[in-house]
Order: sequence, then structure tokens, then C-alpha cells
Amino acid sequence: MNHVDEEVLESKPVKTKKPKRKKPRVWLVSFWVCFSLLFLMVVVAVSGLYYVWNQLSPTKAGPPVEVTVTKGMSANGVSKLLEEHGIIKNSFIFGYYLVLKDEGANFQAGKYLLTPGMDRAEVIAKLNAGDVIAEETITFTIPEGYNIEQIADKLAAEGLGDRDTFLSLANEDRAWAGAETVLLLPKELNNVKYRLEGYLFPDTYEFVKGITEEEIVLRLLREQDRKLATLPEDWVDQLDVLNISMHELLIIASLIEREVVVDAERPIVAGVIYNRLKQPMRLQIDATIQYALGEQKDVLSFVDTELDSPYNTYLIDGLPPGPIANPSLDSIKAALYPEEHRYFYYVTKKDGTNTHLFAETYSQHQRNIENSKRTAQ
Repeated sequence: MNHVDEEVLESKPVKTKKPKRKKPRVWLVSFWVCFSLLFLMVVVAVSGLYYVWNQLSPTKAGPPVEVTVTKGMSANGVSKLLEEHGIIKNSFIFGYYLVLKDEGANFQAGKYLLTPGMDRAEVIAKLNAGDVIAEETITFTIPEGYNIEQIADKLAAEGLGDRDTFLSLANEDRAWAGAETVLLLPKELNNVKYRLEGYLFPDTYEFVKGITEEEIVLRLLREQDRKLATLPEDWVDQLDVLNISMHELLIIASLIEREVVVDAERPIVAGVIYNRLKQPMRLQIDATIQYALGEQKDVLSFVDTELDSPYNTYLIDGLPPGPIANPSLDSIKAALYPEEHRYFYYVTKKDGTNTHLFAETYSQHQRNIENSKRTAQ
């Protein structure tokens, strides 16, 4: 029994243990994958930063070029313009750089002289400062008391504009951008010779060569605004005190301008005008007839005083329909702050002083006329 069992036992196969296969270490694979990705990202980032740095670096040096930034141009528009002229390498990246640095909003319009190879900070500084090319200018003087036709003649004579174009613009019923005083023109403006008469400030101007007639008109209108802003703070209230409009103020100021040479007499003549208006009494100012005639006369004839014109203050009551000249600031001040007195008449002295003799009554005025003739040079 034991023997059989041993044989049986000996015939049974003996099981052997297979060696276990080693599993790969997952953490090591993950490490290499992450390291590779990280390395790739760093390479990409460094490459990107280098590209951006390179695109923001100065361009190749070259001769200066003129770059014109127009009014209202956006920062992106300026960037494209700079790239086109070789001042920067990449307008897209430069535009984002401006956003990052909060730049571009204050870029000023004008013609710039920029050089390829300039540092971006220098370019931005010039655009912010408005460091434009000094344009060639022409000096033009409008004497105080010139009317619109005289200004047009002077512009044409000095080659600054076309006479007819200027006169046409001076009569246009339109808004002038940025000009405020002219907006106070009466809605019903009848019988005026030129709409803008009295609103174009007489002064010495520096005009850019090539300026248009329209730009000249606008410049003169805006100068009127600037000069009025220098008046005493209560000047608008003074219009109510005098019971006149802005348009009437300029009419009176223009009468004073054409009648007076000596500054000290401007408020006195203003007082005469207001005294006559209060009566009421016709102004009978020779300068209004001269304006209607379109010529200056030392002595008016009786026929002249009968001229059928809305500007003839020998025939019409009150003020003419519009100014007869473009008055100085001194005449505007005199019209605002007239001297209070009882004068109703004045006559120019013939002694060469350009001063006047004033009178309260007509008989006194007649005596002054005779005295003036006796002192004639």
C-alpha cells in the first residue's frame, strides 16, 4: 500500500513558480512627460518673449521720414502708419504695448519727422508732446475797423486767398465748428451786407502756408471768442443792463470803431450813441453811409445822406441791421461800459489831433463846428 502510493506520488508533475514580471514605474513615466511638456512650454514662452522683444526693438537705422497723424486717428491707426514708414516693426504688437502702457490716447495730430531706428519710448514721447515739424507760416494783419470787403481785398493782394470765395463764405448761413459768438446771430437777419461782418476779429495772425479761405474765416471767428473771454466777468450781465443783444453790441462797437481814433474818447462816443437811442433820436453817423456806399469820403454830400439803404442812419431809426466793421476789443469794451453824460453831438477837430468836440445841444454843436473850422490846419 505504501509502495503504490509512492509510485503514484512520483508520477504526479511537480509545479514550479514562474518569476514575476516587474511592472513599469508609472511615476517615472509621468515625471518625464511633465518635464518634457514643461520644457516645451518654457521654450515656447522664451521664444515668444524673444519674438515680442525683437518686434518692439528699434528698426534698422535710416534717413528721417515725414509721418502725418490726422485728427481723430486711433492708436491702432497710428501704429499701422508707423509700421508703413519703417519706424516700428510690428503694428499689432506695438498696439498691444500701447494698451499695456496706457498710451496712445493723447497722441496729437500733425506732421512729424521720425527716424527709423528710434527707440519706441522716444517715438511715443514725441507723439504725446505734439513735437511736430514747424510748418512755414505767413503773417497777416487785419487792421482794427476793417470791414469784410477790405479783409477780402487784403487776403487776395497778399496771395492768401480768393476774394470772391472769402466773401461768399462770409455770407453763408451755417454753423462754424468751435466758434461760439457767431451762434448768437439773430435767427431773422435781414438786409445785412455780410452775415459775419463784426464777428471776424482784427489782429495779427500767423497762418500756415496753404491755409484755405474757410480755415481763415474759422480762425478769425474763434479769435473773437478768445478775446471776448478776456472781458470782465460781468460782461454778459451788462448786456441785460444795457438792454441789448450780442449782435447789437457788435453793431455799436463797430460804429465806435469807425468814428473814433483816440482810445480815451471811445466810451464818450458810446455814451452819445446810447443817449440818442434812448430819446429816440436818429444816430446820423457818417460811417454808416460810407459803409453802404462802399467807399470812404472825407465829406458826405446831401445826396449821400439821402441814400436809400438800411444802413443810412440819417434816414432809419435806431441801429443799422448789422455791424459796419470788425471792431477792436477797446471798442467792444466802450460799447459795454459807455460813459454817462448828456452829450448828443460831436464833431471832429480839424487840428490834426483826431479828437472831437462834444455838445449837449444843437446850438452848442453848431458853435463847435465853427470852432473846428477855425482851428483847421
